[in-house]
Amino acid sequence: MADKKIKIIIAKPGLDGHDRGAKVVARALVEAGMEVVYLGLRQTPESIVNAALEEDADVVGLSILSGAHMTHFKRVKELMDKNGLGDRLLTGGGIIPTKDQDKLKELGVGKVFGPGDDLQAIVDYIRTWRGSGGA
Repeated sequence: MADKKIKIIIAKPGLDGHDRGAKVVARALVEAGMEVVYLGLRQTPESIVNAALEEDADVVGLSILSGAHMTHFKRVKELMDKNGLGDRLLTGGGIIPTKDQDKLKELGVGKVFGPGDDLQAIVDYIRTWRGSGGA
């Protein structure tokens, strides 16, 4: 349904306590007309996927600055696939080296964004994914 608002879960998995970037992105997505559920800090992969199921989210966005991105993205992706959310977009951002971004893509994770990336590019990426047949 093209007129249905895109619903996004944004979460900070693990022990990373810095969420300013996640809040800035969440605000930009809301201002672009998307519905955002921000779960906050110190979420487990299980709590993130449970929220995505409960909210019937189209997109799950993880914000990771702790260096544990490979572990968290992989586990969230596994749980999404296991729970019937494999057709939803898993994306996110943080401090993620280019070589790891390539590995994440191989796991089925969408584009990841870093500090300083244009907020409109994030909005456009999600809209383009949705327009290409995403959930």
